[in-house]
Amino acid sequence: MAASSPPSISWPLNRPTQRTPWSPQTSHANGHADTALPAPGYPPSAPIIDPATLPTGSRSLSAISLRAALLGATFGSTLTITLLLLLGFHHPVWRAPFFLTTLSLFHLLEFYITARYNPPSATIAAFLLSQNGVAYNIAHTLAFLECLLTHTIFSYNVLPTPMRYLLLGAGIVMLVTGQATRSLAMAQAGTNFNHTVQMQKKYGHELVTDGIYASLRHPSYFGFWWWGLGTQLVLGNVLCFVGYAVVLWQFFHSRIKRELPLCYLGCRGGGCCVELGRDLANVARMFQGRRNC
Repeated sequence: MAASSPPSISWPLNRPTQRTPWSPQTSHANGHADTALPAPGYPPSAPIIDPATLPTGSRSLSAISLRAALLGATFGSTLTITLLLLLGFHHPVWRAPFFLTTLSLFHLLEFYITARYNPPSATIAAFLLSQNGVAYNIAHTLAFLECLLTHTIFSYNVLPTPMRYLLLGAGIVMLVTGQATRSLAMAQAGTNFNHTVQMQKKYGHELVTDGIYASLRHPSYFGFWWWGLGTQLVLGNVLCFVGYAVVLWQFFHSRIKRELPLCYLGCRGGGCCVELGRDLANVARMFQGRRNC
């Protein structure tokens, strides 16, 4: 009987002399934590979570999600109450919950625009819920109370109906324009935008002079100014309208006064600095109320 020929397969040339235990290992990012090979030079004990995202950090994920959830719930509930009072009961007190709707939307957009276009600054403070000081919260509380009292206990109509509707329409236009302008300014500035005045130029910071900044030197201030006054026209507040105008005027006066010496930080000399210095000087004169600044 003829000898059988070897099978037509490849045989290992260097067959191991003894068997050793085998376990699967991966060297890519999708491997499990217990089988993945560590990167060269990476210490196994190094933290893999940014401490800033922990509950006590400035970017605490739990704090950010809680604030966003509460603002979203406030926006939805107050908008529902507004529509119910306006369309269902035809009661002018709809302006009070509408004010809370605009406030919750404003603070939500402050963080969202920052997180979308300026991630390095997307901290808890970007919501601006408490970063503007006690006076900011007191002003909004007084505005809400004046609106509530004016349209319930001390309800009176001094102005004729056409005039009241005209002021209401003007307030809505101012509110929407102000919010859109501020959000657009933050988006276009990107990482060059900051909620606080920067005393030193950071690496990579550039002076934005195109887009909306080509027409408005301080579009975020412009937007907040008209947004604030617009809310008071919609609410029908007389006292708080005057109070908002005075407080915002003083606030922007102090901000621009601090920013004026820093206007050259984003420039490198030449016509840009001259033009920027001239524009800021004109704005400072307007807020200071005198010819020489």
